[in-house]
Amino acid sequence: MDWITEIFTNTQSVAHIVLLYSVVIAIGVLLGKVKFGGISLGVTFVLFAGIVAGHIGFTAPTDILTFMQDFGLILFVFMIGMQVGPGFFESFGTAGIKLNGLATAAILLNIAVMFGCYYLFFDTSNPNNLPMLVGTLYGAVTNTPGLGAANEALNSVFTDNAPQIASGYACAYPLGVLGIIGATIAIRYICGIKFANEEHSLAQQDEANGAVKPYRLRLKVTNQYLEGKTMLQVHDFLNRDFVCSRILHDGHVSIPNRDTIFHLDDQLNIVCAEADAEAIIAFIGPEIEIDWEQQDQPMVSRRIIVTNPSINGKTLGKMHFSSVHGVNVTRVTRHGIDLFASVSLPLQVGDRIMVVGPEDAVARVTSLMGNSAHRLNAPNIATIFIGIIIGIIFGSLPFAIPGMPVPVKLGIAGGPLIIAILIGRYGYKIRLVTYTTTSANMMLREIGLVLFLASVGIKAGAGFWETVVQGDGLLYVASGFLITTIPILIIGTIARKRYKFNYFTIMGMLAGTYTDPPALAYANSVCSKEAPAVGYSTVYPLSMFLRIFTAQIIVLFFCGA
Repeated sequence: MDWITEIFTNTQSVAHIVLLYSVVIAIGVLLGKVKFGGISLGVTFVLFAGIVAGHIGFTAPTDILTFMQDFGLILFVFMIGMQVGPGFFESFGTAGIKLNGLATAAILLNIAVMFGCYYLFFDTSNPNNLPMLVGTLYGAVTNTPGLGAANEALNSVFTDNAPQIASGYACAYPLGVLGIIGATIAIRYICGIKFANEEHSLAQQDEANGAVKPYRLRLKVTNQYLEGKTMLQVHDFLNRDFVCSRILHDGHVSIPNRDTIFHLDDQLNIVCAEADAEAIIAFIGPEIEIDWEQQDQPMVSRRIIVTNPSINGKTLGKMHFSSVHGVNVTRVTRHGIDLFASVSLPLQVGDRIMVVGPEDAVARVTSLMGNSAHRLNAPNIATIFIGIIIGIIFGSLPFAIPGMPVPVKLGIAGGPLIIAILIGRYGYKIRLVTYTTTSANMMLREIGLVLFLASVGIKAGAGFWETVVQGDGLLYVASGFLITTIPILIIGTIARKRYKFNYFTIMGMLAGTYTDPPALAYANSVCSKEAPAVGYSTVYPLSMFLRIFTAQIIVLFFCGA
């Protein structure tokens, strides 16, 4: 039986290290699924499992723990960047600017409340108290990447014996999850909000925002001005973006192109933005019922998946679908969202395009696009590691700022995150295939996260009892609760009273600001529409970036003083 004892006690063996991580991660993930009052801590329970393992001496060499911690963090934040990158800059619309402004204000308030607790409740002469409160801050806002960024920055400031701030994080996290949901519910009563009224308001907004969806029209040409005019001339004069997928002339159906000539009584199949439908009908002619049975050759509609890497980044206009291939693209579906097929829309690997045309022409376009679903099942590993290489180099660049003890670096958290966002948004322009299935992204991200949490927990476990239970643990818990709730109550009330945002949108915005999936899950459970998810996704990219960036600024500017 000595071999079993050796596996559990020989900290230098590979078998022991693998067993350690496997036990901690498995137990943490399983316990994280247990719900307390309908809420679970999720994968973050791996941190607590690691703390217990470290406390009882079930550990590994420090250099191994540090490597696994840093590698897990890099993988985690990079995959987050790849996920949010495509919509990062698009989130700054009219309402998006306001929501992101409110999220930024909440993040700054979190930091302000942290410093308020530091000066009110703690001994400022103790150099470990502020770093521990930084850990408490990121537990209170349930943001693990921020903890990783702060941890990394601390290692650059404290060359020896950097504070194990995961203890503060662990103290604040459970009540942080509950506090976010509780404070969000409190806003409902503070502002006198009724769910039924909010649902009705969302229904009215959906009707007003119908322009974002493709809209199909079947029209008869009755405007005499259009007689003898080409499709391009009509398009330019009307100044509305539309696609004419079929035209019925003299009993025959054909696929029009820019040079197709319009005649009176022609019958058209048009796809446009819903907001433009009324103007197009008024200019071309009334809606009618059309029988497409009579046609020169069989017409088909087919949804094609873009899997050919050479197509990545090319706009619909440059593909010349109608003039060269004899087909029309009427809509593009990306990440489950239908987009209008504008000529300026760049195609990306993973897009699904609706193509209408003769059967043989559609078949040729299908071959050109790739349409190989199995090619999308594997993540683009090369793109991921190329991005990590660039991110590590970018994160290592020093930026000297007056007043700081050491040059600021974005580090292994901030550098890969920014590069991943840029690659996710603009990678197609340099022929990088950035498409990764949601499941593959989630798998890589979760692997990185559990490696990071397990490592941090194991390292913090040795001194957890002395730091928390015998030290200022209750103060950390109380401070974390204040850090969580005060900004939500202030910003949520302002969002409602001053900016008149829908309560469900506010719920999503606050969940995204705190990057907290349980809060989003609660919001979705009480709303029948997509408003919470929209609010969450609008502020999540910027919030994640600011959480990571401000973590390093706080540590380098204040903890290094």
